Amino acid sequence: MTQFFNNSLFYIIIIISFVSCSKSNLKPIGHTEIEKWQDGKQAAVSLTYDDGSANQFKVALPIMNRLELPATFFINTGNISDSEYHRKFIGRPVDQIIRETETIPTNADNLFERASAIRMLGNYEIREHHTRAGSLWESGRQQEAIKEIDKGYELVRADKSLQFPYQPQPGNITWEELNTYASHGHEFASHTISHPRLSVMDEVNLLYELEKSKEDILNNMGTEHTFSVECPYGTEDERVMEYMYERYEASRNRMPEPFMEELNRGSREQPGSFNKEYIQWQRGALSNTSLDQMKAWADTCNAHNNIWLVLVFHGVDDVGWEAIPGDTLDAYFQYIKSNENNLWVATFKDVTKYIRERMQAKVSYSINEDQISVQLKHGLDPSLYDLPLTLKTYIPASWKGVEFNQGENTQILKPSKDENGYFIRYRAMANKENIILVNSEL
Repeated sequence: MTQFFNNSLFYIIIIISFVSCSKSNLKPIGHTEIEKWQDGKQAAVSLTYDDGSANQFKVALPIMNRLELPATFFINTGNISDSEYHRKFIGRPVDQIIRETETIPTNADNLFERASAIRMLGNYEIREHHTRAGSLWESGRQQEAIKEIDKGYELVRADKSLQFPYQPQPGNITWEELNTYASHGHEFASHTISHPRLSVMDEVNLLYELEKSKEDILNNMGTEHTFSVECPYGTEDERVMEYMYERYEASRNRMPEPFMEELNRGSREQPGSFNKEYIQWQRGALSNTSLDQMKAWADTCNAHNNIWLVLVFHGVDDVGWEAIPGDTLDAYFQYIKSNENNLWVATFKDVTKYIRERMQAKVSYSINEDQISVQLKHGLDPSLYDLPLTLKTYIPASWKGVEFNQGENTQILKPSKDENGYFIRYRAMANKENIILVNSEL
C-alpha cells in the first residue's frame, strides 16, 4: 500500500510538472532575440526637414536640442554660401536652345534638355514651367508636360529680358554652422543642389544635382552625412530612382524592401491595415495641420509595434513652404518626448541602418558552465552599417545581475522579467567579438 502510494505520488508529480511546463512560455536559458526597435521600444519616429529654410535652424533646432531629439535635415547644398557647387545648366548654349524652339516644337526627344535649361532663365514665373512640367510628367500626362515647356519658351522668346540666366542669392548659412548643428546628433543629408524636378531633367544635369550635392556634403561634413537623400517634391519617378539608388544608400522617396510597407505622405491608408514586419508611415505636417492631429500620429505608433513614423516639415514661423508656428512644434516635440519610453526618436539614417541590420543579422548562443556566449553577425558593409543592435537574452532566474562583455565594452546589467522568464536587454555590435554574459551580484 505504501509502495502504491509512493508510486502514485511520483506519477502525480510527473503529471503536474508536465501540465505546468506545457502551459509555460518560458524561453530556454541563453535564448537571444534581436529587438525590433532599439532598446525594445514600441515604434520609431524620424523628424525630417526639407529645403533648409532659415527658421528650421533658428527656431526648430534649438527646441530639439533642448529636448535631446535628433532630426534629419535634407538640405539644398547650393543655398549654402560657401558651397563649391551651385545651380547651373550643363549643355549647349541656352540661347541656341531658345532659337531652336522657334522652329522645332518640344517632343519626347528634346523635352529633358529644354526642361533642364528653362529653369535657369528669367523670373519665377518662367521657372515654374519646369516645375509644372515635372509634375505633369510624373502623373503620366506626358503630352501636357511637353506643352508646358513650349508655353514657357514662347514667353521667353517674346521677352528678351527673360533670356538672361537667373542668379539666385547665396544663402546665409555656412558649412561651419551646419557642422556645429551636427555635433548635437542631427543628420544633414542631400536634397540636391537647387531643388529641381529631376524627372524632366536630362542625364547630365540630373547627375550634377545628385552627385555634386553629395560631394559638397562629403567634403564639408564627412561620409556620415552622405547616407541619405530626398529627391525634391517626393518624386518616385522610376528613372530618377534608378540614378538615386546607385549613389545613395537610403532615400525618403522610396525604400523598396520586401519586409517593409511604405505609405507616403499622400496615402490615406492606415498603417494598422498592414502586417509586414515594418511599416514606414510618412506624414507631412502643413500649416493647417492641428496639434491634435499630429499627436494622433504618435498615438497610432503606440498602438502597434511595427510603425516607423517619418514626419516631414518644411517652413517654420512664416519662413518657408507651409510654415508651422514654432510654438506648435515645441508643444508637439514635448509630446513626443513624453512618450520616449515607447518611441525611439532617431535620424532617418539610423532607423534605416537598424532595420536593415536586424533583417540581415543572425544571432546564435551557447552555454558553457556559468556563462552565456552570444554571437551576432550580418553580411552588410561594416563601413556603412555600424549601428549597434539591441538584443534580449534570457538568463537563469538565480542571476541577480549580469556582467556584459563585448571587447572593451563592459557593463553590469539588471535583469527584468516577462511572461517568458528573466532576461537582460543590451546593445551589441555585429561582426565583432562574441558577447559574454556571466552572473554578477549587483
